[in-house]
Parts: sequence; structure tokens; C-alpha cells
Amino acid sequence: MIVDDQHYDVIIIGTGAGGGTLARKLAPTGKKILILERGEFLAKESSELEDIEVFKKEQYHAPEQWYDRNGEPFSPQTSYSVGGNTKVYSGALLRMRDRDFEEVQHQNGISPAWPLRYQDFEPYYSEAEQLYQVHGKAGDDPTEPPHSQDFPFPEVAHEPHVQQVCDLLSKQGLNPAYLPLGLGDQGRTDSEDSGTTPAVNHANVTLKTGAKVVSLHTNPSGSEVKAVQAEIGDQAYLFLGHIVVLACGAINSAALLLRSQNEKHPKGLANGSDLVGRNLMKQQITVMVQISASTLPGSYQRTAYINDFYWGDENFDYPMGHIQNGGGILQDVIFAESPPVFSGLAKVLPGFGLRQLATRSISWWLQTEDLPDPNNRVRLAGEKLHLDYEPNNFEAHDRLVYRWIDVLKAVESAASSAFNRSTHPRSTMPIQVVAHQCGTCRFGEDAATSVLDINCRTHEIDNLYLVDSSFFPSSSSISPGLTVIANALRVGDHLIQRLQG
Repeated sequence: MIVDDQHYDVIIIGTGAGGGTLARKLAPTGKKILILERGEFLAKESSELEDIEVFKKEQYHAPEQWYDRNGEPFSPQTSYSVGGNTKVYSGALLRMRDRDFEEVQHQNGISPAWPLRYQDFEPYYSEAEQLYQVHGKAGDDPTEPPHSQDFPFPEVAHEPHVQQVCDLLSKQGLNPAYLPLGLGDQGRTDSEDSGTTPAVNHANVTLKTGAKVVSLHTNPSGSEVKAVQAEIGDQAYLFLGHIVVLACGAINSAALLLRSQNEKHPKGLANGSDLVGRNLMKQQITVMVQISASTLPGSYQRTAYINDFYWGDENFDYPMGHIQNGGGILQDVIFAESPPVFSGLAKVLPGFGLRQLATRSISWWLQTEDLPDPNNRVRLAGEKLHLDYEPNNFEAHDRLVYRWIDVLKAVESAASSAFNRSTHPRSTMPIQVVAHQCGTCRFGEDAATSVLDINCRTHEIDNLYLVDSSFFPSSSSISPGLTVIANALRVGDHLIQRLQG
């Protein structure tokens, strides 16, 4: 094993929304920072599709197998690269609603309160929107929480066919709003161009790619992490640091803590509560396709969302969820894995291939909060990573789906020449789509019921922090990206004070 002869003030593991953002925040301090990323740089164009050939490449799957609750293997759809999953996200950057931070009663359980409230995150949401160049417009969505600053850039205009649908939705009394989008000169902003790259432009910051972290080593008392072990090529390395921050994603961060068990931490690092890996959430997500009667562009941004049913409707007193239009199928990279909606479409519209789908449809993404369940967990069996995960909150999601079908039928009746009203093929996301993963190391004030304190430091290990979505006590129905970025900026302020102390 090679022991690196440097001693770092901070070691950050992972370059996604949390890790890349934190590196950018800490870089100006002049402190010696090491960033370890198991992937490599992706070509910029790989985050925006150009032709249907990309659907055959499966380039957004991890090079490993995980196992579901029945022990069946699957290849997880997650990106190991500089920028992490922000390299393959839609660029939608929404704030959680203020009520999302409070205890919320659902039909089959409770979404727990966070130890902090919306007002604690609000200034960091504003900072995150500035950093990631968010384009948006406040005021159209009644559920939009208060902003201390306006969006830094104006909203992105809808494509004409999306604008037509939004106009018809407004006539139904709904409130379609402009989706907040992170956009820069090169397309969607991500944590490579907004976080990691600006950070490594500082001489005090070192980035090592192709560095897979396999274990964290503590001091004899187990109170501090003293070294990070990584594999680079065929060689094992040991890196020494004062503060260690995990940002590997909620699943992989939990797995790393579990893999790093030792005599003082026999169930895994920071796992005295037995909560590391538990309460895995990833929302229920359904993709629905609306067939157009005319040819549409195959490449355009997502721009619209609807939260009229976020907290329920006149027939259901519990939260239902969030809806946004998908971008053009040649631009929305999640389609690169040909989700099962394509199979459903093929059954009801024989001969309707990918090319036709890309140019004859509007897709809609429906997201419903799943509730924390300690039995939904990341678990290790030897070297195998298992996701013992069973979705919940089914009726709320089903109601959202069928409510939206009714809405689309009304739209299509009002514009009968614009749409093929024969079908609305849809599919839920399978286990291998681990988008919106969160909750495996929740934060809180009580070490018996949480893994992290309110600064996202582990209760049991003084110098170990997490800044990915593992800290979430609940998932909400909003995409988690902006909240992860905002929290990384918040934790960054805490770490700056600690480093200067």
C-alpha cells in the first residue's frame, strides 16, 4: 500500500451535487483539500443526447451489480464520473416547499419533521440558485415558498406545443409554472462546471479521478477518521486528513460506512443507532407519454411543472405529488436507458419506434413522496450490496396518475386536432433507477434516532461529515438536487468556521 506523503485539511469523497459544491465553497479558504472521485471526466455532449443511437449504449449504468430485496441482481442507473449524477440529471432545481420541512400526515403514515426549517435553508437556496445559474419565475405556483432573492435569470420559454398545453391547463383553473432550470453557456449546469472545476483552479485543491474509496480507518478509540483507503488502478493508497466528507450518494455513502466496520464500530462507522443504510427513499416516479398528432422537436428543455395536487385535491386530503413535463426525448438523458414506458408504447402502438416517440410525444414525470421505513435499507452481504426496498404510499401516487390522465383528456378534448387521444402509455421507474435516492443517514439532534447532527457531522465520529442526500429525514415530492446543493453550502459555512478555529 502506498501512503500519500501529504496531510490534507479536508478530504472530500465524491464530486456530485454535494461534493462538488462543497469543494467550490471551501476552495477559497486556502486550506489543503483533496477530492477523490471514482469516475473520470465525461465528454460534455454525453449529458445531452443527439441521436437515438445513444439509447443502445447503456453508458449511464454503474460497472457493478447490486441486488434487490429478493436477491436478484441488477445494474444500477447511476453515474460514476466527475459531476456524479448531475451529469445525467434534467437540470431541474426546485426548492422544497416550506411545509415539507414540517411533520406532514399522509394516508398511511407520517413524513417526519426536519430538525431545521425552511427559513434555515432559504439563504442557501438563494446562494445555490446563483451558483448554478437557475432560470425561473416565482409567483405562478401557489405552493412556492418565499424567496429572499429573485431567480438570478429569467424563465426559459416553453416550446410552442408545451405552451399550448399550459394555456389549456390554465383554462381548467390549474397553475402551470415555469420549471427552475440550471443553465449556462454549455447547456445544463452541473457540479463539474459549477463546483469541481472552479475548485481545482485553486492551487490548494487536488482532484484524483479513478480513485475508488474502499474503507475509512479510525484512530484506536474510534473517535476520528485518520485515513482514507482508495484503489487507483491496481494499487492501494492511503490518504491522511483532518476532516473527511462523504458525498458518494445516499446508497454508496451508507455502504462505505458499513464496509468500514472495526472493533470500535462493529456495525459500521457511526452506526451505534443501527440507522446507517436504513430509511432509504427514492420517491415513486411514473413517466407518462402524451401522443401528438403532429411532429414535434426531439430536443428541448423541460420547462413546466404543476403542483396543484401537491398537497391533495378535493377528493383526497393527503399529499399527492409533483408533475413536470419531460424534455425532448433526445435531450432528456434519463431516456438513454429506454425505460419500460417504451415497451408499453410498443404494445399499444405497434411500429411506433424510438424516432417516432422522440418527435411525436410530450412526456410527463409524476413524482410522489415515499415515506421513511427502517426496513427499506442498504445492506451488505459479504461484498454484495443489497437494496431491501419496497415502495409505499401507493394510493397517493395512483391518485396523482389518474388525476393527471383526466387533466390530459380535458386538454386533448379542447385541442382535438393536436393530439392522438387513443392512449397515455406510462411506466413506473424500476429498482435500477436509483434517481432521487435519499435518507440513509438522516440528520437530527438525538443520536439515538439519527446518524448525523444538524451540521451533518456524524454523532459518533468528530471529523466525519456527509453532504449528499443521505441526510434527508423525508424525501418530499420535489427533486432533491437543489436541497443537496444548498445543504452543502450550509455545511461549508460550518466547516469554514471550524477550519479557522
